[in-house]
Amino acid sequence: MTDRRASSDAAASTRADGTADASQRLDERYGNSRASRIRLRALMWSLGAFIVVVFGAWVLWAGLLAPAANVNAVDVAHTVVDEHTVDVTYQLTVDPGTAAMCALQAQDDQHSIVGWKIVEIPASDTRTRELTESVRTVDTAVTGLIYRCWLP
Repeated sequence: MTDRRASSDAAASTRADGTADASQRLDERYGNSRASRIRLRALMWSLGAFIVVVFGAWVLWAGLLAPAANVNAVDVAHTVVDEHTVDVTYQLTVDPGTAAMCALQAQDDQHSIVGWKIVEIPASDTRTRELTESVRTVDTAVTGLIYRCWLP
């Protein structure tokens, strides 16, 4: 009986003309062969390497190559001098030896911008300084403040 089972197993795995058994034929037919698994593995490794390279380039660009200096400005006070002038006092923090630029604005009681001035601030030896600038207005202002500051 064991001879009969062994001969039927051998017949199932290899046909008389030497072709593969049914499961091997199905695997090859539907792309589940050893070669396709190797191609898939190579594709996945390539995709992973590509993602690592792109992430590394982004870290280099965003983190290491970005300018180290930053600028921070805080409103301190404003003084309405007359109906066409407001003084804006602000505190600027920037690395020593770094120039900056700031945009100042004056607003009326409706929060409309009635005055605007861009100020170039030269480099200094101190990190934090308090500055006051006059902003000309087209109407009476009720406030003066910093719109934003940036590095030129």
